[in-house]
Amino acid sequence: MPDSGKLPGMLDLDELEALVDKGEIDTVIVGITDAMGRLQGKRCGARFFLDDVARHGVEGCNYLLAVDVDNNTVDGYSCSSWENGYGDLVMKPDFATLRRLPWLPGSALVLCDIHSTDGRPIPVSPRQLLKQQIDRLESLGYRANAATELEFIMFETDYEDAHMRHYADLEPSTQHNVDYSLLATSRLEPVIRDIRVGMEHAGMAVEASKGECNFGQQEITFRYRDALTACDNHSIYKAGAKEIAAQHGRSITFMAKYNEREGNSCHVHFSLTDLDGNPVSTGDSEYGFSPVFQQMIAGQIACLSDFSLFFAPNINSYKRFREGSFAPTAIAWGKDNRSCALRVVGENGSLRVENRVGGGDVNPYLIVAAIIAATCHGIEKALPIPPITTGSAYVTEADRVPGSLAQARDSFAKSTVARELFGDQVVDHYAHAADIELQAFGRAVTDWERERGFERL
Repeated sequence: MPDSGKLPGMLDLDELEALVDKGEIDTVIVGITDAMGRLQGKRCGARFFLDDVARHGVEGCNYLLAVDVDNNTVDGYSCSSWENGYGDLVMKPDFATLRRLPWLPGSALVLCDIHSTDGRPIPVSPRQLLKQQIDRLESLGYRANAATELEFIMFETDYEDAHMRHYADLEPSTQHNVDYSLLATSRLEPVIRDIRVGMEHAGMAVEASKGECNFGQQEITFRYRDALTACDNHSIYKAGAKEIAAQHGRSITFMAKYNEREGNSCHVHFSLTDLDGNPVSTGDSEYGFSPVFQQMIAGQIACLSDFSLFFAPNINSYKRFREGSFAPTAIAWGKDNRSCALRVVGENGSLRVENRVGGGDVNPYLIVAAIIAATCHGIEKALPIPPITTGSAYVTEADRVPGSLAQARDSFAKSTVARELFGDQVVDHYAHAADIELQAFGRAVTDWERERGFERL
């Protein structure tokens, strides 16, 4: 089980007040994660936070859950529109998330749940959506643990310069495949170490960092936690890593497919315990699995196509799915088989599923909510485990991960299982978000089109 002791950097309200009194903390960042997985919110004066926000929360425009990636207001959402006046939502602090941010001097951060002004939780909020699925799983007698393995690509230029170059022709921080290389990654250690140490002192248990295959590509992993904490930490790490890179004059991207080489993945390691924290994965089946572990695998296989919008939420996400690329295309499971969507690893108490479908652009709350919902479906329906895949899943007859955002959007919108597990409001909200992305891309003229068509067509 994860260490239940208090991790460095984590605070309670009394500790925060003492640090404010001593002048060590002057700013409290109040944050939520929006539909795209981005940290949004306000910076509050620390004394105002203690006197007011800690008790009552803080307001923000409810369009935070209904904008596109450029923060443009978008028609068609039921939770936020000109028709309802773009009113407020309330960010209610969850003090279990309160921590120092050592890379931002004088700052602490607390994550919030999102409520309407009359006190009701907002179902389409990603964190609320995950909490609903956690409650559903606990009603069946189980708790979920998760760890997200998030890759990124680092460049030798800052974000402002990258923007001026239209994010093209950027110099990556390594010039060749440095997967597991210690020599090549030593040159990046001033940045990567600051990220590792920063996260360690912001309440996260760092496991390791390593180079990856694409030029400039890196991965930092963290010890598994309960599902909600793992997703909270993912959101803070993703934003913090960008902030620390910027302090070094670098930029990093988590987009699923930056170029034609290897994409950025977000593998999710997932396991169950009973309500007392005892592992429940092993048993006497052919593969050493318990019945509930078999049902967990079966549920994820059964729901993966319908729920793929939560695993691959953007146009770019689907360019990562290429055969022989270490990104899965087959909806299949295997033991220690990286060609499958679900890779079973570990033994005894560490037996778990690594879901390999998500890219670096995922919203952590949504992908883990999808995994938990699919697990509940497998348990509730007592689904039998599909046959194991041995050898390359890329050449099997297994069903395939949807090949485009349009296909994933339609599967999600039409899914009776998705509507049963998430509710119509959630399905309609995120299907509409996909529509907005598709419409924006449909209007865009790309460099690829100009290159092919300017002279030769």
